Order: sequence, then C-alpha cells, then structure tokens
Amino acid sequence: MSKVFLVTGGAGFIGSAVVRELINNSDTRVVNVDKLTYAGNLESLASIEGHERYHFVQADICDAQVMQGLFEKYKPDVVMHLAAESHVDRSIDGPAAFIETNIVGTYILLEAARAYWIALKGDYPEKADRFRFHHISTDEVYGDLHSLDELFVETTPYAPSSPYSASKASSDHLVRAWQRTYGLPTVITNCSNNYGPYHFPEKLIPLIMLNALAGKPLPVYGDGEQVRDWLYVEDHARALIKVAQEGDVGETYNIGGHNEKRNIEVVHVLCALLEEMAPEKPEGIERYEDLIAFVKDRPGHDLRYAIDASKIEADLGWVPEETFESGMRKTVRWYLDNQEWCRHVQDGTYQRERLGDYA
Repeated sequence: MSKVFLVTGGAGFIGSAVVRELINNSDTRVVNVDKLTYAGNLESLASIEGHERYHFVQADICDAQVMQGLFEKYKPDVVMHLAAESHVDRSIDGPAAFIETNIVGTYILLEAARAYWIALKGDYPEKADRFRFHHISTDEVYGDLHSLDELFVETTPYAPSSPYSASKASSDHLVRAWQRTYGLPTVITNCSNNYGPYHFPEKLIPLIMLNALAGKPLPVYGDGEQVRDWLYVEDHARALIKVAQEGDVGETYNIGGHNEKRNIEVVHVLCALLEEMAPEKPEGIERYEDLIAFVKDRPGHDLRYAIDASKIEADLGWVPEETFESGMRKTVRWYLDNQEWCRHVQDGTYQRERLGDYA
C-alpha cells in the first residue's frame, strides 16, 4: 500500500506546494489538515481537488481530541508539520496567536503523534519503524548575521529576534525534546525565504508585484539593505519530501536557495521583469521603479540571513533546480496569468468559499 502523509497547514503557501508535489509526483495518499485562517487558501489546491489520493480536513492543531482522532482514522506513515502563524509584522502586532499555534499547537500534535506511535509499536512494529514526524521551521530562529562570510549551519546557536521567530524556536526545541526524551522519530528542517506561485500578497515579492501593477507605492523597509537567501517554493517542497522520506531520525537539515539578495535588489529585479512582461502601466506611471517608497524600518529587523545547505546536499543529494533568475521569471509569469486568484485573496472572496470535512 502507498504511504499516508498527514500534512498540517497544507492550504498555506509552502504546505500547498508540498501537497501538490506529493499528489502529482508520487503515489502517496495525502491528508491535508488546515484550520483555514487568513493564510489558508483552498484555491491554491484547485488543481488536485477531488483526486482519489487527496483528502482535506478543516481542523485546528490546537484541538487535541480532533488531532488524536485524525491519527487513529488515517494512520499516517509520515507527518509533515507546516501549520504555523508565519508573518513577522503580524507577530509584532499580535503575538498571542503565534504562541498558541506555533508552540501549543506543536506540543499537542507531538503528543498525538507520540500516543499513535506507541500504539503502532505494539500492533504494527514495522510501520512504527517507518514513522516520521517532520517539523518544518525557519532560518529566522538563528537571529541574523553581521559578517558577509558567515552562514547559518545546523548547529548555529538560536537567537530569535521577533515573536514569530521566538515561537518557531520554541517549537523546534519541543520537537528535539520529544525525540531525545521519548524517542519519537523526528526530523527538523530550517529554510530560507521562500517565493513562488500562490504566495500570500502581504509578503514582499507578491506585494511589490501587485502594488506595481495597480500603480501603488512599493514599500521597502528602511534602506532596503537587508539580505535574504531566496528559495523557490517548489524546490523547497521537493527538499521537504526528501527529508521526510530519507532524513535520519534526530537530524536537522538547513534548506537554502543559494540566492543571497538585498531587499532593494529584489524590488529592482521585479520592476525590471514587469517592464518586460507587463509594459502597459497604470495611467501616469512612467517606470515601475518610480513607485519605490522607503518606509520606517520594522522593529528588531534582522539584517542578514544566509543558509549553508551543504549538509542536505551531501547527505541526501538535494540541490535547488531553480536559479534566482529562472524562479523569479516563473513567479512573475504566474502572477500575471493568475490575476483572479490574486483578486480573490485581496477582496476576501477565498475566505467566503470554504468547505471543510471536520472529521
């Protein structure tokens, strides 16, 4: 029988890429568990809706009884835990939701997984040996880098700067503790900044694109000199699935795109691509770059993130397929071709068209 993957947060940006990759390029059965908060969008999964190997459950990972029931009902071989509050600005304005989902939710999911795994060891020891709990995290748990020759490695000390990154650091520690104390077979990945299709428009790249197309200001924090390592989301999805299936228990793998860029560089690249691919501008706009507007910097804004992804390449053979240039061109093309998806997110339509199986 094919493996069963239970994916939390599978209607989000990265989660939906993982679900699409699993359905389109494997024979696995996928159970997508998502609460459908503002960032969860079932329209991102329209291409696989109704597939015989795909099942959606609308549920909150903080509901212990429901989580226990899902493990008993679907009997997963792999858990890929992506459900999280993930926007730094929102964490600054309202940290409580980040504590609840990212920390408490991870604890509840770990306990449900542990009870299920213990039962498996008694009834189906071979399945228990194959079981994996894959926790997906972020490079922001490491804080920031101040030297150009530094990179985040898997053993870099944690130094989170925002309520978001602190909550993710906490969840990482919980996962490691459940592995060391209880023996739960876990793996952790920490990734750099993702970009690509279906990205929620509050994030930098889609925000800049959609504002430019509408003739609105392109807000850039501070002087735009913050450096990020950009990872195409479909490359990330392939890496996550490889780790879930082939990663060693108790190990951590950093996943990066080998694409360090200053935020202002990213904005200029987007403007240049739009000049080429969407030359008809809103009235009164001569160049997209003229819309760039520097705004007050975010409190505690990290200066530089950069991932050393040599471990996942050496141990598992993963390298990104997309360069920054090819990935950005695909991303801009997707947004230009999917304006209806963008409008539904911007006007809230996607939130009014939700159907869920509450299991």
